[in-house]
Amino acid sequence: MFVVLLRRFSRAAAIRQTPAAFRCETSPIKTIAAAAVRENSRSYHHLIQRTFSHLLHHPSVAVKIGARMSSSPEGQDAMEVLACNSNQLADDLYASGSNAGRRQKLVHDYLKVADRDGKSVTAEFPDGLDWFNVTEPLTLQGSLRGKVVVLDFFTYCCINCMHILPNLKRLEHLYPIEEGLAVVGVHSAKFRNEKDSANIRAAVERYEISHPVVNDNVSAMWRKLRVQCWPTLMILGPRANPLFVIMGEGNYEDLKLYVGSAIRFYREKGEIQRHSLPINLVSSGTIASNMKYPGKVACSVPTGAGGSEEQLFAVSDSGNHRVLIVDSAGTVLHKVGGKQSGFVDGNFTKARFNAPQGVAFQGTDVVFVADNENHAVRRIDLKARLVSTVAGNGTQGNDRTGGKVGREQLLSSPWDVAVYSTRDLDMSFHADEASAPPSKDVLLIAMAGIHQIWALFLQDTIWWKFKKYGAGTCWAIAGNGHEQNRNTSYPQSAAFAQPSGLAINRTAKEVYLADSESSAIRKISLVDGKVMAVAGGDRNPLDLFAFGDVDGKQYGAKFQHPLGVAYNPLDGCIYFADTYNHKIKKIDAATNYATTCEFREANGAVRRFNEPAGLCLDRSGQLLYIADTNNHELLVANLTDCTIRPLKLNFRVPEELDSVAGEAEQGGRRSGTLTLKPTRPITMHPNAGQSSLRLTFNFTFPEQTTKLTEGAPQQWSLELPAGGWSCDSTKGTIDTKTLQLLIALPPGNDAPPTNGNEPSNPVAFTFKLNLCEGDICFPKEFVVLLEVQYSASEAGHPNVDRYDAQETYELQLSRKTVALQQP
Repeated sequence: MFVVLLRRFSRAAAIRQTPAAFRCETSPIKTIAAAAVRENSRSYHHLIQRTFSHLLHHPSVAVKIGARMSSSPEGQDAMEVLACNSNQLADDLYASGSNAGRRQKLVHDYLKVADRDGKSVTAEFPDGLDWFNVTEPLTLQGSLRGKVVVLDFFTYCCINCMHILPNLKRLEHLYPIEEGLAVVGVHSAKFRNEKDSANIRAAVERYEISHPVVNDNVSAMWRKLRVQCWPTLMILGPRANPLFVIMGEGNYEDLKLYVGSAIRFYREKGEIQRHSLPINLVSSGTIASNMKYPGKVACSVPTGAGGSEEQLFAVSDSGNHRVLIVDSAGTVLHKVGGKQSGFVDGNFTKARFNAPQGVAFQGTDVVFVADNENHAVRRIDLKARLVSTVAGNGTQGNDRTGGKVGREQLLSSPWDVAVYSTRDLDMSFHADEASAPPSKDVLLIAMAGIHQIWALFLQDTIWWKFKKYGAGTCWAIAGNGHEQNRNTSYPQSAAFAQPSGLAINRTAKEVYLADSESSAIRKISLVDGKVMAVAGGDRNPLDLFAFGDVDGKQYGAKFQHPLGVAYNPLDGCIYFADTYNHKIKKIDAATNYATTCEFREANGAVRRFNEPAGLCLDRSGQLLYIADTNNHELLVANLTDCTIRPLKLNFRVPEELDSVAGEAEQGGRRSGTLTLKPTRPITMHPNAGQSSLRLTFNFTFPEQTTKLTEGAPQQWSLELPAGGWSCDSTKGTIDTKTLQLLIALPPGNDAPPTNGNEPSNPVAFTFKLNLCEGDICFPKEFVVLLEVQYSASEAGHPNVDRYDAQETYELQLSRKTVALQQP
């Protein structure tokens, strides 16, 4: 696998086409696939055979190539023509600019020709494959017939594949299955470990994939459809007739246009079928550790003389979208964020993260977080109990230079962070430490999404080559953005392959990094930026398939997608998580020799890990803390006697009583889901023979562009108190902007009166809505909790035969807020 870093070839040299006949000719440089893959300016790139990879030097967009996967000749011409035609269409769309009418007409005209000339693909999902998120296997000519089908060819290690998942989710909200769209993930593994269905199942849950996924562990569909790179999206019509192919990331606008146009086109032809699919989402259920896919762990850094401060650990509880601060005994001191994803600054309860990964202490009171899927770096102040954003703004960027401050600087999937203290590198001489200027902190960032190492300068700093960097600015300091395993003395000429872990050797002034896609451990000199090999990988910088499970020296050692790394000054070893080999290994930093660590549990059994992804040393250098990700555990290994034990977390507030959203379902609604309460309770007559309550909810939209997503499910459910409360329906869907319900109450004298302060009879409405605001679609889930009280103030007479009450509420909905108003 390698990354295509593409230059634009002239159309004459690359592709010519006569649209009416769908002919495709190629130059002597044969294109194996072509797609519009764009940076911010949407410049073009073409995908070229590996033989000609030396021609490609532009780092703007990366796609991963299955260079060692052979392709069957079956369907060769059809797939090449489809790729060429899709590329030509994308070229025409780019030329049309923002002219929406022109763009839609181009796609409509394309579809008329594609529908006329296109034949159904002969490929079909083989029997015996494992499927996820469905109760039975799907077939193109069976359950998927009558749908516009998006086949997402992906592998779960691939950062580019991860980047398109939010776009697919947006698309699924726009066009639910019943409206004619079916997205199917076709998992086609790069690494051996990724062929295991249990590991894919964990990835499906971890990345919150809600569409069907098939484990094509023999790459049958990949070969039959002649797919060449990860990620590839192939769009089929309702007869499994191929329509479009899109390669790489960053193509959402084209994808949305293609799918929407295809659904409208085939709906007019009467070929779209509205049947549902047997969806059944993957879930791990309740996890005893109360952690979910922990990603990284870090130890606090002493600041005072002798390091007398309490030793703390930060754990990125990635699957729960939060960061835990624990002590060495496992007591959870702080829960920051969770358990629903979001991008919110503020106090520890209000703050929200999205699959956080790397964590790093600055002293004992500040923790920096690589907020991976928010494409941001966050700062946790443990004293002030506040979370703030120091770089990124929730939008994925493609900048490979940097230089901006705070939220203005867009990032791309930061995966790990490390704090490095340095004096200005200005060649000044100081006779003794007393006269030397104080050190300055620099936050190093493993920017997995664009294959670079960045630095956030926390103070004005003079860095390599005496260049001055302003406080708060964030810059790329190593890596050219190509996905390669290229070592060099010049940091901007070096290339990385999805760097995912960082560890600093303060004595040698080096940072070690887990370069996951090259399956190598590498290092950068923090004196001059020189990039060097440590162990694993291959000498050939383009060979990203040099993986295995072999102890040995430097290139003789083989690893499989390592994600975490830690340096131990006590023994001079680099410890790392060989993630896809399910092992912890170490490298002697002096000899570059790698060996496997073996740890035994209390019963004498050798510990078996499951995709461990993070690790750190405690201050003594004798205890190694390990985030055993797919086992949902934090482990402590004693390096002296090679024993290992789980660190059982002690939540001072039980998880089931926590105020942030939990896993447990309580009466049909998630604990901690946003709950809205009106300003006053509903009062009923305490002595009425019969009572009823008519409730009206009016949905309003403060933003003019906000609306309920057409065709998407808009669901409500109702929980009533026990003992004679009833309603004709306790769940349903919302078809208009008003919901009205009539609730029958038990006789008032059957219920004890209250003092007006106690919510004795709660009525809970749970709303699960799908909305759009412009071209952005999003879900909203919340609870409206109404308090019904039997109050003596309502008693006009000692007894009444009947008492009817009514209340009207206004629900204001927008992308930013949900508010309840009571006239």
